[in-house]
Amino acid sequence: MTVAPIFTKTLVTMNKKNPSGFTLIELLVVIAIIATLAAFAVPALTSALTRGQMTGTLNNMHQFHLAAAQMAIDGASNSDPTLGWPGDITSPAAITALSAYCNVLVANNYLQAGDVRKILSAPGRNCTFDGGTFNAGTYTGITNLLNPALKVYLVNGSNPSNTLFCETANYTYNTALAANGVPYSNKGFIVQRRGGDAALLRLGQATAGADINAFQASVGRVPGDADGVVGSETAGTNLLNSN
Repeated sequence: MTVAPIFTKTLVTMNKKNPSGFTLIELLVVIAIIATLAAFAVPALTSALTRGQMTGTLNNMHQFHLAAAQMAIDGASNSDPTLGWPGDITSPAAITALSAYCNVLVANNYLQAGDVRKILSAPGRNCTFDGGTFNAGTYTGITNLLNPALKVYLVNGSNPSNTLFCETANYTYNTALAANGVPYSNKGFIVQRRGGDAALLRLGQATAGADINAFQASVGRVPGDADGVVGSETAGTNLLNSN
């Protein structure tokens, strides 16, 4: 006697009703969820990346300030007019250009040429120059300095501690950030003050508004500004020329 496979039809029917794969609608739902999550995640990741890059630039500015401050201390201690803050150096000539100031730092071993390149560079703005080297004790000065990511002020030792020493090149003092500014466009800017403190600042903090004292406390002041007075930056007057 042959026994008929009584479960065969039932199993086939169940398999047809319960396919193992996803339906098209289910796949579309999953894709839509992934796309929505990505739309939220990408801006956050971009913001985190920019923040990390800005922190790197802040660290470079801090290194720059440490070298400048040490040179200023040495110049003041020895009454040496060849060493000091940019606005204090008077010999062999007054400092007017960023390359000349970097020359003093490198020639006197406060920084090396490689340090200067790293400090003056940021995403989208790689600083280049010739020279800054020693050969058998003879120093070849820095020339053809291009694309610095920082602007340096003609600060001196008598300026208040919140006077700006340097700022990122995408910022013009008390001026709104431009969307095409380099580095960091209008995502933010960084300032380093003579007293040693630095800050990562946002788009809305670029201009003074009505509360000038709060602006000077958070951003700083340019050389020559008094309390409660907001001036402007001018290359060759209170700001080093960028070459």
